[in-house]
Amino acid sequence: MTDDGFLNGRLRMLQPRNGYRAATDAVFLAAAVPAKTGETVLELGCGAGVALGCLLHRVKVQATGLELQAEYAELARQNMARNGLAAEIVQGDLTAMPAVLKAQSFDHVMMNPPFFEPARHSAPQDAGKSTAFLEGETGLEGWIHAGLKRLKPLGWLTLIHRAERLGDILAALAPAGDIHILPLAARQGRPARRVIVQARKGAAGPLTLLAPLVLHKGETHTTDGDDFTAITSGILRDGNPLVISRS
Repeated sequence: MTDDGFLNGRLRMLQPRNGYRAATDAVFLAAAVPAKTGETVLELGCGAGVALGCLLHRVKVQATGLELQAEYAELARQNMARNGLAAEIVQGDLTAMPAVLKAQSFDHVMMNPPFFEPARHSAPQDAGKSTAFLEGETGLEGWIHAGLKRLKPLGWLTLIHRAERLGDILAALAPAGDIHILPLAARQGRPARRVIVQARKGAAGPLTLLAPLVLHKGETHTTDGDDFTAITSGILRDGNPLVISRS
């Protein structure tokens, strides 16, 4: 294990040295969830709990995480406890939703689904990393449908994924509306490699494509250390929210 700092060290999270490891995607995902105090939030595929931890640091919500791999679910519980955070971590499969979650609906669902398709990418040697990185039979569509089922009417689904999968994401979001897409670009003039997509269950609002969030200053890296923009730094270091939709 490594003991990793997030939000400028405000969170200390244990992660497997050689397994699946959360990084900035988890922080951006948590920042984008428009949750308010007292609302309910479910994360599908919570891993070691980094995104949930970042969200709970920003806003006091009733948080639940679902994690397929028992070892990561237990690690998420440990990470919540060692940071003084309250979240229910459920070990189970989103394709066979545990009864305790099927009986609930949530104001928000957040997710960072597996990024890669098995037919196009080799599996990592570490089993935990392979499960987190490669889509199983569920596929991206299955993740999104599972998230929509767990939402209350007009609840928000927020996800982060590779930009090239945007078409698949939008196809799976047919039962939702008021869709907002925020591209994340490493530098000005660079293509976006990530997108954060936010949608509202049963809403009728139009699709909105937002201007990209540029993560780094300048066209190239020219200084020692990071060169995050002020907005990016505020998210990654201070836990600031990332406002995508104002509905």
